[in-house]
Amino acid sequence: MYSSTVTEFEDSSKKNSSVDFMGDSASVPKEPAKQSLVWQMIFGIGLLHYLSIYALVTKYHEATFWTWVWSTGYGVTAGLGVTAGAHRLWAHRSYSAKLPVRIFLAVLFCIAAQDRFYKWIRDHRTHHRYTETPADPHDASRGFFFSHIGWLMVKRHPAVKRYGSKVDMSDVLADPVIRYTDKVYYPLSFFLSFLLPTLIPVYYWNETWYISFHAMLIRYTISLHLTFLVNSAAHLWGNRPYDSRMNPVESPSVAFVALGEGWHNYHHSFPWDYKAAELGNYGLNPSTAFIDFMAWLGLAYDLKTPSKDVIHKMCLKKGDGSCSLWGRHHIGTDCTDDNCETGIHRTFNSVQEIKSK
Repeated sequence: MYSSTVTEFEDSSKKNSSVDFMGDSASVPKEPAKQSLVWQMIFGIGLLHYLSIYALVTKYHEATFWTWVWSTGYGVTAGLGVTAGAHRLWAHRSYSAKLPVRIFLAVLFCIAAQDRFYKWIRDHRTHHRYTETPADPHDASRGFFFSHIGWLMVKRHPAVKRYGSKVDMSDVLADPVIRYTDKVYYPLSFFLSFLLPTLIPVYYWNETWYISFHAMLIRYTISLHLTFLVNSAAHLWGNRPYDSRMNPVESPSVAFVALGEGWHNYHHSFPWDYKAAELGNYGLNPSTAFIDFMAWLGLAYDLKTPSKDVIHKMCLKKGDGSCSLWGRHHIGTDCTDDNCETGIHRTFNSVQEIKSK
């Protein structure tokens, strides 16, 4: 039913979007700058981790079964607000959604509590356009710690501010859901992310206040780190079957914990694909399953994705000759789960032949 809403593009120049996703990293010169520490953030992040770790180590066995279920389910559901919402719907415009879905994803994004829509989307678009340059808010070339969480502990590099101001955000400002959500973001996010998940276990199954409060902190801390792994680990350790010239990699482990956001070499190669992966099933991409289900209901449409031929050509011309393991579905390069090693050699030979011409 929903397949009729999927648009396959034969080449990236045909993608229908007002947002410029093309990388412009070469235009950003190396620019050393002193970034002073933000002590309020350092103290806040440190306290959050101390309380979460201490409670988890000393009191985990006192939490009821339903508190574990509630915290896990609440965190996973909120993650969809980041992956299917802020990321794929609004930052990349990889699909369109009707008002009920946009409102639902906006509420989930507030539960995730990762700052206002405008700031999150601008940072992400800046990251894609100026990946791993001084203009990248979480430049992975500066190491794991900085790209994971250290970038939040220092004042922004001047290049981030300067180049980030060039990113087109007109479509974001034109969306009434985002405009309203950003106006009420802080009180709404405080209620949905911190107050409500603390109250429910206490009043519905008699959890203690101590356990319920700290379960909320643990859920929030873990959810932050799962998102941060996309900025750090998914830029450092893995293979590059689609474009070996860039540092983002394919990471099944990150995809597993980040609701399908770990197929990062693919995502940076085709940032406008609603799947953010070449995945043919939902095992390691529940965000795609959610979008497909909304499309099946008629609530999501214009799902953008490249044709298999375009993907195949990019793998041959720019890939490192490896296969994407579980993140890959089509068999254009003879790289299947059953015959992956052979597929790697066949693809590598094809790559070598093309590059030698």
